[in-house]
Amino acid sequence: MATTLLFSIADTDSCGSVNNQVDLLGLRVGAIFIILVTSLFGTLFPILARRSKFIRLPPIAFDFAKFFGSGVIIATAFIHLLSPALDALGSPCLTGAWTEYPWALAISMASVFSIFFVELVAFRWGRAKLASIGLEAHDPHGHGIGPGGAHSAHGPEMPMKEHSEKDPESSIGLHEASASSALDTAIARIIGIAILEFGVLFHSLLIGLTLAVDEEFKILFVVLVFHQMFEGLGLGSRLAHLDLPPKYSWVPVIGACIYGVTTPLGIAIGLGVRTTYNPDSTTASIVSGSLDATSSGILLYTGLVELLAHEFLFNPSMAVISNKRLAFNGITMLFGAGIMSLLGRWA
Repeated sequence: MATTLLFSIADTDSCGSVNNQVDLLGLRVGAIFIILVTSLFGTLFPILARRSKFIRLPPIAFDFAKFFGSGVIIATAFIHLLSPALDALGSPCLTGAWTEYPWALAISMASVFSIFFVELVAFRWGRAKLASIGLEAHDPHGHGIGPGGAHSAHGPEMPMKEHSEKDPESSIGLHEASASSALDTAIARIIGIAILEFGVLFHSLLIGLTLAVDEEFKILFVVLVFHQMFEGLGLGSRLAHLDLPPKYSWVPVIGACIYGVTTPLGIAIGLGVRTTYNPDSTTASIVSGSLDATSSGILLYTGLVELLAHEFLFNPSMAVISNKRLAFNGITMLFGAGIMSLLGRWA
C-alpha cells in the first residue's frame, strides 16, 4: 500500500487531452520527407565531402564542422534534453516520490556513470581478446600505456624504426602489433560514436512524436528543420573523421542514415497514434522525461569527455598550433553551442 502511494500518479483525464489537432495534416505528412532530407544532408554531407574527389573543401572547413558539431552536441545535452527532462518529470500530473526528488538529474547522472562503465568494460574486453591471441592492445585514449603517456590522444607511439633496423623478426612483431593497434582503435572509435548516436536517436524520436501532434506545428516545424540539420552536422562531422580500416568504411554512412530516418519515423508514429496519444499524460511525461534524462547523460559524457577533453586537452596538435587557430577552434565550438541554445527558445 505504501509503495503504491509512493509512486501514485494523478488522474490522466486532468493531465492533457487526446484530442490532438489534426489540421495541416498534409503539411505534417510532408514534414516526414522534408526533415528526412535535411537530416540526411546534415549527416551525409561531411562524410561524402571528405571522401569525394569532386567536392574540394579546405581543411579548415572540416575543422569548422567538427568543432561546431561539438558545441551543438553539448548544447543539445543541456538545452534540448536535460531541460525538457526536468519539465517532464516535474509535471503537475505526477505526485508522490516523483515530486519529492530531482529524478531527471539523478537519471542523467546515472547515465553518465553507466556509459563510462560500459566503455571501460568494452575496452578491457577488447584488450583481453587481443591478448588471448597474442597481440598487444592499444589505448585509443592514450591513458598511460607505453611511451605515449597520458597526453597522447590516439595512443602511444611505437619506436618502430629502431627495432626494424636491428631485428627483422622484431619488425614483423611490431607490424602485427601495429595492425592490432589499428583494429583496437577502430573498435574503440566505433563504440564511441555508437554511444553518441544512441543518445541522439532517443531525442530525435521523441521530437518527431511531439511535432506530429503539437498545436504550434508551423513554428516547431521550421525550428526542427534547422535543429535536425545542425545536430546532423555535429554527428556527421564526427562520423566523417572516423579513420577506420577499409572493412569498416560503411559504418559512418550507416550511422548517418539511421540518424536521418529516426525523426521522420517518430513523426510517422505520432501521426498514426494522434487520436490516442496524449503527450501530457502521466505515462508520456515519465517515459519522455526518463529517456531525455538518459540521453542527456550520454551526450554530456560524450561531449565533455570524448569531444572536448580529447580534442583540446589530450590532442598533441593543440599544443603546437598557433593561438589564432586555437581561438578559431574554441570560438567555432561556442558558436555551435550558441546557435543550438538559441533554437531551444522554440524547441
